[in-house]
Amino acid sequence: MPVLETDVAAGFLVSRTGDPDERAAVELAGELGGLPLALEQVAAYLQATGDGLAGYLASFQQRRADLLARGEPTGYSKTVAATWTMAFERLQRAGPGAVSLLRLLACCAPEAIPLRLLLQPHPGLARRLGPDVAPVLMPLLEDGLAAADAVAALRRYSLTSPPAGGLVSVHRLAQAVTVDQMTRELAAQWRLAAAAVIEAAVPDDPGEPGTWPMYALLLPHARAALAAGSAGMRLIADYLGHSGSYAAARDLCQDVFEARVGAFGPENPETLTARASLARWTGKAGDAAAARDQYAELLPVYERVFGPDHPETLATARADLARFTGEAGDAAAARDQYAALLPAVEQVFGPENSEALSDRPDLARFTGEAGDAAGARDQFAALLPLSERILGPEHPTTLLTRAILARFTGEAGDAAGARDQCAALLPVRERVLGPEHPDTLATRSNLAWWTQTADRTAN
Repeated sequence: MPVLETDVAAGFLVSRTGDPDERAAVELAGELGGLPLALEQVAAYLQATGDGLAGYLASFQQRRADLLARGEPTGYSKTVAATWTMAFERLQRAGPGAVSLLRLLACCAPEAIPLRLLLQPHPGLARRLGPDVAPVLMPLLEDGLAAADAVAALRRYSLTSPPAGGLVSVHRLAQAVTVDQMTRELAAQWRLAAAAVIEAAVPDDPGEPGTWPMYALLLPHARAALAAGSAGMRLIADYLGHSGSYAAARDLCQDVFEARVGAFGPENPETLTARASLARWTGKAGDAAAARDQYAELLPVYERVFGPDHPETLATARADLARFTGEAGDAAAARDQYAALLPAVEQVFGPENSEALSDRPDLARFTGEAGDAAGARDQFAALLPLSERILGPEHPTTLLTRAILARFTGEAGDAAGARDQCAALLPVRERVLGPEHPDTLATRSNLAWWTQTADRTAN
């Protein structure tokens, strides 16, 4: 039977038990995942014992395994626990691969688990797996046929949804029972294994829009399995920011930073990386002054830990301090900071390195915002073909260069030129970043503005 929607399941619990506590019914229906057998089992148990929904909910959250084994559903002789235990026993006879896959999936989020991303070999992954997990999990990662057999076995016993587009779902109670049947030590090994597999699947470049669909698929499972201070969780946070969810990125970076302070100390390089990301997404979420102040505090720490001319100091602390100094309202100071920074960046990275190319648009931008729109326009016009050649015509930095070129083309007096540049840029940003990304929305707004300005000028 299919699971019930939460409101329908809650209504069943209220009606079947006679307890009018709708809030407890909704929360309990969520805990049970709308599973009809579990709902009927709970209702039968409460009718037999006379307990209420709120009391059962509190007990279920503390003693889930015990309660899943209690109650006599009407018209069916087995409890949820007994039903799934029987399926697990048959599954074990089918082969260890299916049991191993179920245990892995039990440590993920329940919905839309991306098997095609997770069941892949990764160098060094075996060393991160526990001694009871590695021998049975690695064959599923290294042998596509073994993985397919395991998926088929889980489907045979209705322990996962039918695979659709490489995605499967496992009912949350099936996950819970699977974990409860393992010893504490074995369950801990499988949780660590799930975290290692998910983290290995996380792409390395969250700023590349082509990776965002993979990040979106992995996001709920990373939240379910990864430690707050892990490298994978920091990448997830940066993906949220690059894809436009600035506040969510800021909040997740706060968690990553606090976890790393506790684990490594405040001046460990891993901690400093998280602190810089927190400052960046704080600024992008709308508080440029706070970001500026955070980078001002961070810069001397970077200089002490890494050195004043270290790439991390130049590309992160000094560059972002200049950026948010400008965004907080002091364009002239930002311009001067970038002008002083750029020669050092080009000396360390080279004049055509992506880091140098990402700083030059900001220098031009704050030159314009400090009052020299024509100068900014000319700098962007010279920079655009270089960015297109080195980074590519659809790289985010290239698109940003085009956007700000349009802005200063208009501010230098050519509203029609700015309109046409925005019109050419908009479909590219819609395709690369998505129609709801903040940069896309800004381009659409700018197109409307320069269209109106050009019309007024013409009339």
